[in-house]
Amino acid sequence: MSEALKILNNIRTLRAQARECTLETLEEMLEKLEVVVNERREEESAAAAEVEERTRKLQQYREMLIADGIDPNELLNSLAAVKSGTKAKRAQRPAKYSYVDENGETKNLDWPRPYSSCNQKSNG
Repeated sequence: MSEALKILNNIRTLRAQARECTLETLEEMLEKLEVVVNERREEESAAAAEVEERTRKLQQYREMLIADGIDPNELLNSLAAVKSGTKAKRAQRPAKYSYVDENGETKNLDWPRPYSSCNQKSNG
């Protein structure tokens, strides 16, 4: 919270600051603050109305599905099954290192050769 808002939120500080202002100035500040508060209330009520309208529509669609004999949970499960089956695999990374082995063949590795033995499974 900014310093100005902390001052506005503290009644003692407000009283101390109000002693330095005229009554006309305080009334102007009050009118402006009331305008800001009313705007905020309207925004909050509009947001609540949107949420309520969305909830009402969802309930209406749920009732329509039930009337048609479709269970909403069944619909969700079928959508989840479709999503999980379409997972794409990422492309193989290009080789970071290439070398020529004892037979003269060029080979590629994703890690340095000294660490390649760490990646192999042990026989023990």
